[in-house]
Amino acid sequence: MKRILVTGALGQIGSELVIQLRERYGVDRVVASDVRIAPAGEAVSEGPFEYVDCTLHEQVNDAVRRYEVGTIYHLAALLSAVAEEKPHVAWQLNMGGLYQVLEVARRYGCSVFHPSSIGSFGPETPKELTPQDTLQRPTTMYGVTKVSGELLCDYYFRRFGVDARGLRFPGLISYLVPPGGGTTDYAVEIFYEAIKHRRYQCYLRSDTCLDMMYMPDAIRATIELMEADPSRLEHRNAFNITAMNFTPEQLAKAIRQEIPGFEIDYRVDPVRQAIADSWPDCLDDSAARYEWDWRPEFDLPAMTRDILTHLRPKLELQGELQV
Repeated sequence: MKRILVTGALGQIGSELVIQLRERYGVDRVVASDVRIAPAGEAVSEGPFEYVDCTLHEQVNDAVRRYEVGTIYHLAALLSAVAEEKPHVAWQLNMGGLYQVLEVARRYGCSVFHPSSIGSFGPETPKELTPQDTLQRPTTMYGVTKVSGELLCDYYFRRFGVDARGLRFPGLISYLVPPGGGTTDYAVEIFYEAIKHRRYQCYLRSDTCLDMMYMPDAIRATIELMEADPSRLEHRNAFNITAMNFTPEQLAKAIRQEIPGFEIDYRVDPVRQAIADSWPDCLDDSAARYEWDWRPEFDLPAMTRDILTHLRPKLELQGELQV
């Protein structure tokens, strides 16, 4: 078996994906990479790690060649809120990096996973049960790069035979890595603040309804898609997937079941609210369910219990809570 390269390995998805891939395929078979150096003691640093700026062809090419890589999970990207602050950087990283990865994959015969997002849709997209194949006219630089990435991956598959696959992730929730500049980061921050202060000020309206997914489901979906029988795949880039659908107020209610007295108030950020309002309320993920048997395992109550169970000991260990 050839090795696996993960770009953006220190990010929200990458840090957990690397752990699962190494458990599945072996520590030495998975090469983590980022433009930051992995801190000593972090799980990502326990196996092969490389400094790779994916916008530089030579660095991507060198890592793939030296480690005899057969699969690239390309996760390096600027997320939605940060991308609006730095649109030129977002284009350079999100599109320039993907182009270099696909070029190297074409040369060495690698398969590629590239995540898309609910942000690839726009205000004209049907908001309820958004179809797999529908109008995509995003109004953010992040969304523009995601649609462009989907098209570029499809092009490299049709033109050069690169086995490129992807998922349109909803908002992702994890307790292991701090938020990284996404519009749905409130759904991560709220758990930290609930444990530490029993109060959270949310930057989205209380009735902002979006699809969400707990990170263990997202990691499992990523691996399952890359292992799926290609003969069954009518689509490749990118599959709608979802697990749950809620508003900030509904999430606060679920937390209140576990932490009585938790309070939430609102101070709306116009930029992030506008981004959220441009996205669908809920996705139709029937194509993923039919073509590679996608099924989520966590709903809102199960996710809430699991996060709170694991996050409190983590905060205590970091000295952010009194033991």
